Amino acid sequence: MGTFGRIRIGDQNYRDRQFDHIVGNSPALEAVLEKVERVAPTTATVLIQGETGTGKELLAKAIHNISPRYNRPIIKVNCAAIPLDLLESELFGHEKGAFTGAIAQEIRRFELADRERRRSGQYPW
Repeated sequence: MGTFGRIRIGDQNYRDRQFDHIVGNSPALEAVLEKVERVAPTTATVLIQGETGTGKELLAKAIHNISPRYNRPIIKVNCAAIPLDLLESELFGHEKGAFTGAIAQEIRRFELADRERRRSGQYPW
């Protein structure tokens, strides 16, 4: 699990390790990668938007890989692939009987991520 170890800005291969799957060197991409470096060490929630095939998941992995949570699971969801009427249940879960067919409590993405955060002990709030 310690593949990335403690990543420090001064490390020679710092950018290679955090962005090893991102290819390109345009000024726009460099600006995005600078934002990735800025947000990754924080506990901020990040929403990544863009057209299909623009590398949103690669950016999410880059943020995760250099964050304090790099050794914890990453919880992903492709909102565009979920029908709008099921999206709320997929993100927040539901209680038994909340709607027709809800035969048991379902814990979904946000609660799974919160449990991982609490389990790590890094963010005890």
